[in-house]
Amino acid sequence: KLFFTDYGNAAKVERCDMDGMNRTWIVDSKIEQPTALALDLINKYVYWLDIYLESVEVVDYQGRRRHTIVKGRQIRHLCGLAVFENSLYTVNSDNLSILRINRYNGTDVQALARLDNAKEIRVYQKRTQTAVRSHACEADPYGMAGGCSHICLLSSSYKARTCRCRTGFILGTDGRSCK
Repeated sequence: KLFFTDYGNAAKVERCDMDGMNRTWIVDSKIEQPTALALDLINKYVYWLDIYLESVEVVDYQGRRRHTIVKGRQIRHLCGLAVFENSLYTVNSDNLSILRINRYNGTDVQALARLDNAKEIRVYQKRTQTAVRSHACEADPYGMAGGCSHICLLSSSYKARTCRCRTGFILGTDGRSCK
């Protein structure tokens, strides 16, 4: 799945399949400017930062079990969001500090370090990477991902895929080659 935010005419947090199909709103009320997302891949939670409402909130992948982690003026200048173990990590763009927030009660907020010009944060750790199983976009014997001549996108499951073409090309009738 692909998770994303939008704060155009109607602010929301959405999800869809990697090929853009099955687009679903998972949060569409009491939300104004969602600017960052973080996923808990193990427990299937979506965290987001709303800079207008000055809050960090969470829901499950279906948009249920919503609650606020932390709310208030300390959220005003945050950008970027990452989750690891019991904490959320973010960057305060006002003083360029990396913050750690307890994701269960939001009360334990600590500044960890200061970085010049930081606007985003990611946690890379082996335990945060899910095991990769065989999938529909693996290279075929000719080295083409999923048998697609240009782009292979996973669809509704890891067993299904959709081929797409780069700009200026049209997908052939075989659904795999681009012309």
